[in-house]
Amino acid sequence: MKKNKPKARDRATPEPTKTAYTLLHQIVQHIQPGLIDLKAKAYGIQARTFSVTSHVVALLYGHLAHTFSLNSVCDALSLYPRELARIRGATAPSRNAFSHANRTRDAAFAEDLYWSVFERLMKADGGFNKYGKHRGFIFRLKRRIYAIDSTLIKLTANCIDWARYRRKKAAAKTHMRIDVGSLLPCFAIVEEGAPHDSTRAADLCEGLRDGDILLADRAYVDFEFLWNLHVRGVFFVLRSKKNMRYEVVGDLPKSGDATVISDQTVRPALKKSSAAYPGTLRLVTALVEVDGKQVTMRFITNNFAWSARTIAELYRARWAIEIFFKELKQTLQLTDFYGENENAVKWQIWTALLAHLILRYLKHVSGWALSFTRLVGTVRGGLWVRRNILEVLGFYGTASPPARPVIIGGKPYFQGFFEFSNRPVGQPPLKRA
Repeated sequence: MKKNKPKARDRATPEPTKTAYTLLHQIVQHIQPGLIDLKAKAYGIQARTFSVTSHVVALLYGHLAHTFSLNSVCDALSLYPRELARIRGATAPSRNAFSHANRTRDAAFAEDLYWSVFERLMKADGGFNKYGKHRGFIFRLKRRIYAIDSTLIKLTANCIDWARYRRKKAAAKTHMRIDVGSLLPCFAIVEEGAPHDSTRAADLCEGLRDGDILLADRAYVDFEFLWNLHVRGVFFVLRSKKNMRYEVVGDLPKSGDATVISDQTVRPALKKSSAAYPGTLRLVTALVEVDGKQVTMRFITNNFAWSARTIAELYRARWAIEIFFKELKQTLQLTDFYGENENAVKWQIWTALLAHLILRYLKHVSGWALSFTRLVGTVRGGLWVRRNILEVLGFYGTASPPARPVIIGGKPYFQGFFEFSNRPVGQPPLKRA
């Protein structure tokens, strides 16, 4: 006798596999076992009651749960002592212990930990560090393309004297070099916000090799720095400063692209600038679309072989680093800090980078096709849920983006109602002839 199959509405909704570990536990598992203790010993960090592992877990939880204060982190973790103990014996901190650890433990440990985990994840999955194909017009460039920039992280001015930025403001600054193809950082510096971006340009670009391409904003237009790149064989595309003084040497053949206004060979006009950069530069003026509008921009480069359109498209690729900073600052806890001194701020910034790195890796291995913000929101809502995290990302957060409105070619009103639909509300009735 044949059994009747259950109807579709009677079947159980598929769910992610249950596990013994919470989502927070599975995130921390991407840090190699024993690595934290090994690094802590190398940096001479002594921990009695509040272990270094507990310290790292507490900061990661603060970023993932987006908690706003020391008390919030301590109170939240104290509600889950058993689940927390399974994460390599971590314990909930007291307010004083947490604050003291942020203030006294060397933040260079957090920086070293980040790059160690970064290297490990690069080796764990070959596709994670695979150089992604460039989009748009520059897909044919078979070169490494890097972008450098910095971002300010606002702090409290009346209590943080080490990071004075302006008269009534304080800020920390994170300098970053990312790989445009993989959208992953290659070099980072965290310091006070006062120094100009160009002061760290040489450090950020120390690892660039012959044939690499560097993209940067006009804050990095330093002719001595650019000449050093040119001598090393590094190509660069930067937006020129508005007050840059130059002498036109000649005009280059103009392509048929309507977005290119001019293409010239120039040299610095000022004596100091010409001494710092004794060669010639290429100045491209083109129309670039910004927020749906055509904006005139000027770019300088040391490459005379690429088309002017390629130069403009390369600069557009620089926005990858702006997206990186947006992901970092809008999804992790970098608006409220758990400490006031420089060491505590650096701890929080480097653990934010660590949380971002692990989440980006999970995004890669799970095949998440939606925005990074939605991925963080999904993880944040289930930090203490005991489900397989990759299956969680596969089952949830998969709603398609809103559909675009359909344009109907017919008349947008009912027949016989044209007189009413064609008149603004509140206007007097139309007079008939």
